Amino acid sequence: MLFDLHVHTRLSACSCLGLDQILLHARARGLDGVCLTDHDTMAAGRTLREGIQPDGLCVLLGMEYATPQGDFLLFGPFENMPTGLAADLLLPMVERAGGVAVAAHPFRTLRPAQERVIASGACRVVEGLNGRNSEQENRRVDLWLKRYPLSVCGGSDAHTLDELGRVATRFEQPIRDRRELIEALRTGACQGVNLGAVHAQ
Repeated sequence: MLFDLHVHTRLSACSCLGLDQILLHARARGLDGVCLTDHDTMAAGRTLREGIQPDGLCVLLGMEYATPQGDFLLFGPFENMPTGLAADLLLPMVERAGGVAVAAHPFRTLRPAQERVIASGACRVVEGLNGRNSEQENRRVDLWLKRYPLSVCGGSDAHTLDELGRVATRFEQPIRDRRELIEALRTGACQGVNLGAVHAQ
């Protein structure tokens, strides 16, 4: 299955991608699923029935959470997660709640993730391919893969329709809900794939 794990709707101030556009075009882009990961909110769930849509597309909710130690894609029961937490507080909360955190675009020049968070084992999944990163920023993730036991995924980080589905994650088994997504990310039963041109931000 191919999932774009990192998609922003207009609920993110930086995005001009409408939820209706995502639902209309995702299957045509070769995607079996998308994760809506707006900045610090899961409010898309107020207007969308999470799960399998009438056309077979699986739409799941997450969020991109900003900390001083880097940005993280969170998947789990985090609709009421307080904002502004440091990674040292956030990541144990995610673990206790049965969720998973993904270090988003960890080597992006403007918002890098701190390696100590990865070295400590507090975050064990990294976004190895990000559609808005430069190729160099994506390649630098290989440094961590040589040092730490990490699962690797990919996402387009789409803010516009043309970015949707450029990068995705291939899962070895069906993903039908958040629980199955979390399990696959935790166990590493996934890999990032480039479905289009990875371009500089």
